[in-house]
Parts: sequence; C-alpha cells; structure tokens
Amino acid sequence: MKTGSKSEGPSAPAPRRDPYEVLSVSRDSTDQDIKTAYRKLALKYHPDKNGSNPEASELFKEVAYSYSILSDPEKRRQYDSAGFEALDASGMDMEIDLSNLGTVNTMFAALFSKLGVPIKTTVSANVLEEALNGTVTVRPLPIGTSVSGKVDKQCAHFFGVTINEEQAQAGIAIRVTSTSQSKFKEDSEKTGKVTSAGLYFLHFQVYRMDSTVNALAMAKDPEAAFFKSLEGLQPCEVSELKAGTHIFAVYGDNFFKTAAYTIEALCTKDYAETTEKLKDVEAQILRKRNELRQFETEYRKALARFQEVTKRYNEEKQSVDELLKQRDGIHASFTITKAPNPIGAGVTSNGSSSKSTGDSSKVENQGDDGTSDEKERSFKKRWFNIPRGSDKKLG
Repeated sequence: MKTGSKSEGPSAPAPRRDPYEVLSVSRDSTDQDIKTAYRKLALKYHPDKNGSNPEASELFKEVAYSYSILSDPEKRRQYDSAGFEALDASGMDMEIDLSNLGTVNTMFAALFSKLGVPIKTTVSANVLEEALNGTVTVRPLPIGTSVSGKVDKQCAHFFGVTINEEQAQAGIAIRVTSTSQSKFKEDSEKTGKVTSAGLYFLHFQVYRMDSTVNALAMAKDPEAAFFKSLEGLQPCEVSELKAGTHIFAVYGDNFFKTAAYTIEALCTKDYAETTEKLKDVEAQILRKRNELRQFETEYRKALARFQEVTKRYNEEKQSVDELLKQRDGIHASFTITKAPNPIGAGVTSNGSSSKSTGDSSKVENQGDDGTSDEKERSFKKRWFNIPRGSDKKLG
C-alpha cells in the first residue's frame, strides 16, 4: 500500500541518454517542472496503454529511469557534477515495474521482496490518468476525523482535506494506519500489530526516511549498514501550504489482496510541543549523520590497522609455537636410552663402566699414588649414616 502518487520505474536501459533530454526539460528546471514532464511522458508510454508496442515500453523505462535521477536531489547533484559515472560509483536503487506483471512474475517479485531487496512499483497508468484528468471520486476528509476502508490492488482512494488560513499557517498532518497484514511502501513505522505512515506539512523542512538506502547498503556490505542507517533521511518536497482543498490518495499495490486502512487528518496547532520535538530530533539526526560520515573514515582506518596487527599476532604466535616445538624436540634428544647387553656388561653413553650382575669383584678407585682410596670411602659411609634432622656441618 502506498500513500501519495509518486511514480517510479525500472532500472536503466543501455545506452543511456541525458535525463534532461529524455524528459525535455532544462537543467535549471524546478522539481515541479520535472514531475509534470515525467507524468505526461509516463502516461504516453506506459505499458498498460502500449501493450503491443515494445518501443514504447523501452521509452517508458528510459523516462522512468531519468525521472528517478532528477527527482532525487542527491542523485541529480551527482549527475550534474560527474554524469552517469558518479551514479554508477554510488550505486543506483533497484527499481522494477510490477504494475504489468503476470501471475508467475508477480509471485516471483513477492518472494524477491521478502528476501529484503527493495522493489519500487509504478502507479497504474489508469489511476494516474484519472487523477490528472480529474475524473476520480474524491471523498471528503474533514480535519479531526478519520475514515476506514479497503483499497483493491492497483487502485486508489482519493480524499479531499479542506483547510482554512489559520490551519494552513499552523500545518496539517495526514496519517494512515493499517493492520500487520497490510504494509506501506512510504516511510512507515510499526507499533505492535499496527503499521502507520504519514505526510506532514509544517512550517519547517520535514524529512522522510527511505529504508531502501540502508537495505541496499546492508546487501553490499553488512558492516556498512550502521554508517548508512541515517542516509535514508531525505528532505520532503517543500510546497507552500495554502488554504483550500488538498487531495490525498491511498494506493493499493498489494500483490494478491485488498489493503485495509484508516486515514485521518489533523491540524498541528494542537500539537505545538510535538512539532517542536520533531524539528529538534530531525536536526539532531542530521548532525549525527555528518558525524557518522566522519567516524566511518576513522573506523575504517582503525579496522584496517586492527586486521593488520591481528594478522601479525597470528603469524607471531605460530612462529613462537614452532620454535618452542623445535626446542622441545632438541631437549628430547638428550634422553638416555639403555639397551640390554648380551655379555652382561657394557658401557654407558657417557663412557663409564657399569657393573655386571653376579660379579662379586669390586673395582676400586685408584688415587694419584695408585693406592686404594679407603679414607674417601670411609668418609662417604659416615656421611650417609648421619642421623636425619642434623644440620651440623661436616669437618
């Protein structure tokens, strides 16, 4: 379900022409000039009216693509400064025309959307034509009241809100709520089982949150999603609100069933404190968005440094482990291994003699003078016979 009647089309065909040339507008054209030119060409080339003309379908895609650039202030600025290269570098939103798909493709598109890929739809050519020609039925929606209804897929309900000069100066808000089974394509929020969206006409610049910006960023780089989370805050088109009757539409772009909704109109004069809070919070978000842009640069540098030192840490750890392993192997090579001697006697690895089992003869140590060292052996005997616990030194 969609509030408003902004029409968006499919992604770019190749080769690409200058968007200003495609829409037949000058580079200093206003947003309203661009929107008016687009609507005329979209109605002229829309597939619903040119089903047997493939050339018209391609022209419609080109018109829709050009409008998707020039209707977005940031994309228009990028194109004016560096052409299509700037748009290719930043990445264009995926836009698919679902208004003329068959059942199989519609089912595929529904599943595709559930996977988290933002899909923008076009308003039906019949609805646009009826709205531009003034042949639609407009239901009254007095300030301070609400109306409930169900809108069929690819259809729209139009409402007229009449305001006086005082209400125009104070500002008005149009809010639409729906149950969890019906969603909104425009900026919306979910509270419990209710989803809501709104259009706000206040005495200061208001913004909308385009959630597709963050969704696309997450698809490309999940880590960048946080830094792009505030990039979706885009300024709404600024128009002077005058006394009189203003028309709003609830468009049903659900794939398979009708959409239930409740629409209400109110004057913000009774919500002065709330509007000031909104103004303050949006100003904080804009400041925070600039801070995040700077912080992302710092974060990327720190992350690269962290990855560098982490890599070195792993390399150094592996090197140390390998050296310790080699050291343990060298230590193990000093281990003495005794092997059985077939003749009952042998020589140890350090070259000293070993005693043979059953040999009653004793080899006596010889002194320098060739005599038996009886005194030394007697001393050792006395040493080992010292009572336990004695701490006296031997003299």
